[in-house]
Amino acid sequence: MTSTETLDISVVIPAYNEEEALPPLLDEVFEVLGSLGRPFEVIVIDDGSNDGTPAFLERRREVTPGLRILTLVPNSGQTAAFEAGFAAARGEFIITMDADGQNDPANIPAMLEKTAGVDAVLGVRANRQDPWIRTFAQKFANAVRNRLLGMTFQDVGCSLKVFRREIIQGVTLYNGLHRFFPYIVHMRGGRTVEVDVSHRSRELGTSKYSPLGRGIPAFLDLLMVRRMIRRSLRYTAKESQ
Repeated sequence: MTSTETLDISVVIPAYNEEEALPPLLDEVFEVLGSLGRPFEVIVIDDGSNDGTPAFLERRREVTPGLRILTLVPNSGQTAAFEAGFAAARGEFIITMDADGQNDPANIPAMLEKTAGVDAVLGVRANRQDPWIRTFAQKFANAVRNRLLGMTFQDVGCSLKVFRREIIQGVTLYNGLHRFFPYIVHMRGGRTVEVDVSHRSRELGTSKYSPLGRGIPAFLDLLMVRRMIRRSLRYTAKESQ
């Protein structure tokens, strides 16, 4: 397959130091996608890992058709990883998920069934399996985003999402904007639907999440997105016949 040919599905997975969590996750992802009978690819973006992640991915790529590996130099953050994955994706639908194993690939078929008439299907984590401080911080941040941006989403922090390629590919992103993908879809005139998905506790590897460390940068990002939404262009153009 050439780089210009399209597929049905591209799964985009940013990863940083996930040598333990990635092997079982990729097993699950390929099993689920293989059962769909639709052409697909899985793109793992190695965000400058300094553990055994790069070596594992190279070994896995050699024996796993459909697995693509992108490597960011230097470590550039989750938004950059998503942007690189979106740019490389050839699927009509782009599915995003975390590399830590907390998103369940088994939810993918049901989410794809919800894509008719919408531009993005957004996962909402039911029965969260995170420490209470993380759950509280993300619920608080979600409420603040909804209030200041004038839109209501239940769980923008859930990475398990399905996008039509044309609504997300080519979007100009800045560091931190991966937290605002649903709002960006709406800003571009897209339609969304939210669906409950399962959520699992992290069993392998180490969490990189720090509620206190993200607070101020995330709020500054919020103000930037608020300004973007307020200044976004809204018009229709009709050609004279």
